[in-house]
Formats: sequence, C-alpha cells, structure tokens
Amino acid sequence: MSEDTKSRQALLRTFVTCNHILHKNGILDAYGHISVRNPENPNTFFMSRNMPPALVSSADDVVEYQIEDAEPIAKNAPRGFIERYIHSEIMKRFSGVNVVVHAHTPDILPFTIAPVPLRPAIHMAGFLGTHVPVWDIADAYCSGDKPDLLVRNASLGQAFAAAYPATDASGAQSRESVARDVPTQPLVLMRGHGFTACAESLETALFYAIYTLNAARVQTSALALRSAQLLQGNDQTASETKAEAVVFLSEAEAQHTWAMNKGTMARPWALWSREVEVDPLYRNDV
Repeated sequence: MSEDTKSRQALLRTFVTCNHILHKNGILDAYGHISVRNPENPNTFFMSRNMPPALVSSADDVVEYQIEDAEPIAKNAPRGFIERYIHSEIMKRFSGVNVVVHAHTPDILPFTIAPVPLRPAIHMAGFLGTHVPVWDIADAYCSGDKPDLLVRNASLGQAFAAAYPATDASGAQSRESVARDVPTQPLVLMRGHGFTACAESLETALFYAIYTLNAARVQTSALALRSAQLLQGNDQTASETKAEAVVFLSEAEAQHTWAMNKGTMARPWALWSREVEVDPLYRNDV
C-alpha cells in the first residue's frame, strides 16, 4: 500500500468516526452532514453518500466532489446530499476552511427563529464571540427556487457563504483570519433550518458543533430561570433586576477562553472517538 493510499485511508477512517461522534452527541440525527477537504487535492472534498450519518461505515459510503460545482468526481457516484452546495461554496470562499458541519439540532433551532440571540455564557463556547449571525434564505431566493429552506444550488450556497464575516465587529480585517483565509465567525445560524459550522480541522469542527449545543442548552435554561424569577413578581428595584440578568461572556473573555480551549482538542477527541468505538451501533470498516 502506497503512502498516499495510507494517508487517504486514515483520513476516511477519521471522517467516518466524525459522522458517528456527531450522531452520538445529538448534533446529527437521520439528517445533516459533514465534509472534509481532500488534503491531496484542495479543489475537492469528501462527504458521505445520502444516508444517515450513524450508518456511514466504509469508504464506499464516501463520495468525492469538486469544490467548483459540487459535482462528484466519479461518474457512477451514489446519490449525494442536495445541500452539498453549503459545503462547496464555503470551501470555495475560504481556502483555509477544510471541514464543514451542517445540522438541524433541535436545541439550537429556537435561536434561529426567536428574537433572542445565541451568545456564549460558558467558557467552552468562547469561539461564538459576541455575535452569531442568523441567515434567512428568503432573502436569497431567485426566480425558480423552491422556497423549502434548502440550499439546493450554487447560487443559494454562495449567498449563504457570504453570511460568514471575514472582518471583525469594527469592520477591520482580522490578521489571523487573513493569514489562514478563514471567517472570523465559524458558525452561522439558518432561519428555521439549523446551523453550519466550519473549521480548519475535523476535531475543531466537532468541538464547535458540540459546544454550540451545550451553550444553547445552558442559555435556554438560564433564560427560563430568569423568566421564572420575573414571574414571581417580587419587589426589586430596577438596578437590582438589571444586576440579576443573565450574564454572558465579554468580548475579551470570549477571545481568551477560546485561545485556551483550542489547544485542548486532543482531550475531547480521545473521549468522543472511544465512545463510538465501543458502541455497537457504529461500524468503521475503513
């Protein structure tokens, strides 16, 4: 076996494991998908064929696509996901993005439709920054598009990829993002649909997805407790009420917590990969 073949096999084995981890942690169910750029050819990427992520198990379940048009390399490739344009257009816009995760996670969905922004309140979610964009596909439909919320063509994919900021809140380009050609915000919510996260590595993309779910759950619980307090109708001054509002990370806290956490990717990866390895639901025959 050549070194190139071994390298490809190792990547695909890890990719299959990632599908299982995202299912195990409640990010993906029967729907949703993950992609990874081909390190041997940055103009192509891998996704599973159209199947539940938990059941992806072999190299035959993985399809290679061109980033330019999201068309499969192999003429006889099995049927793929309609929304592969999400992945191709993000990778096309940001050459430093190697992994894209798209999911419809229920605990995150409320933040795509309610007038409450998703914000990090826990140190594990500092990567969210102080503003998480919400993209509304209704603003991108063209004549002839089916209004079914699906990013089903390159035009819609391009419009969605443009929702990822390449500048910071002040409008200045981030030195770090320019150097690596990645967005300054790795995650965008999709109105009534879900979210998409992008990263430079598989491990980081999984971290984004899983800890976004954790952040959403914590924020929802905190807001529920806050609402319960207000419904009690106790006599508090305005200043006291303001002081007891939900507390979120400051911009500096978000930056520094992520700077610390991004050096620890090996720890959750070791746990997550072992969990799916011993679970009989998941098979990895690559």
